[in-house]
Amino acid sequence: MTSVKKEVGLAVIGCGTIGRIRAELARDYPGVGWIGLCDIKSDVGEELLKDTQADFFTTNYQELINRPEVNAVIIATEENLHVGPTMAAIERGHAIFIEKPLATDAVESANILKAIEAANIDCVIGYTQRFRRRFLAIKEKLDTGQIGDVHSVVTRAFMNRMVPIATVSKTNERSNLTPMVVSGTHSLDMSMWLMEGKSPVSVYACSVDKVLSRWGTKDSTFGIFTMDDGTIWSMNISWALPEVWPGSVYGLEIGIVGTEGVIDIEDTHRDLVLASNVAQGAGYATRDYTPPVARHVDFLTSYPPGDMQGGQLWGPMREETNSWYQHLCTGQSTPHATAADGHRNLMMTMAMDLSARRGEVVNFPLEPEELMANL
Repeated sequence: MTSVKKEVGLAVIGCGTIGRIRAELARDYPGVGWIGLCDIKSDVGEELLKDTQADFFTTNYQELINRPEVNAVIIATEENLHVGPTMAAIERGHAIFIEKPLATDAVESANILKAIEAANIDCVIGYTQRFRRRFLAIKEKLDTGQIGDVHSVVTRAFMNRMVPIATVSKTNERSNLTPMVVSGTHSLDMSMWLMEGKSPVSVYACSVDKVLSRWGTKDSTFGIFTMDDGTIWSMNISWALPEVWPGSVYGLEIGIVGTEGVIDIEDTHRDLVLASNVAQGAGYATRDYTPPVARHVDFLTSYPPGDMQGGQLWGPMREETNSWYQHLCTGQSTPHATAADGHRNLMMTMAMDLSARRGEVVNFPLEPEELMANL
């Protein structure tokens, strides 16, 4: 039996939806002995301070990260603002949990990864779906060779447009907030995790922007990767479905064909359908965005973090967060994405965007500086 080796002093940078979830779980985790919060909006942070009975709040992340009680940091800020607090946490030698992506600039992402590796930082990236039971079961079957050598993979993600509108509305720096970088990265990470050991050698992609161009982003990106062992992989995402689409956020399908078998995954959540005269509220809402139309049909369990019951969140984000706290306290290994995984994912999603922009194949390896210069 694994025993507690150390107590966690936790800093949560960013007190929005995801920061709140992870802070509330920290409050109830016996190995977390101290909680500090930071948000640029003092009213949001003070509210979470009260709700979680945390020990400290500030609007200055340096002040929080430098507190003597802190030995672990969660970076849950808006996507474009990860770099500053992440580098500050690295300098202090803290364990770090970074919400995806590692950064929204490939050069900054490479610099973060280099700093993490140089300082030997214990760092994980928030790819919550790795902690869903179905994907853990599939991963085990693939790791034990149950379908032989994988040679063909198809991945398709469908999302309603609430996510991109809410995401890009928070910032004017929208050039890198594309379907692949922000949301396709989840299904890309899942596919690469299930294809562990394979690396991309080329990608050809196309994009379209008939709906979301007014918000400064694309509707859909479809691409074909060729891997270093000859495996072919189709990776497609559309996040422009109407706000009334019953999926709260993500609907995912993956087909994996091997020499000895196949695994066919339908993770669209259409097995649990609720239809009601009562409006079901926003499938995805933030403090800055409320969808303009009511939803009366819902694919239950399609909100990636999980579902509320009895005032508590149950599902993959609970598993993911508590597994990290357990890892910090006891050293228990987990299936979290690493910083290297996070940087690889960003490079691959941006390579798809570059290919779509150029209308030609992009080859790997690709230098971050070259990637950003061309995007």
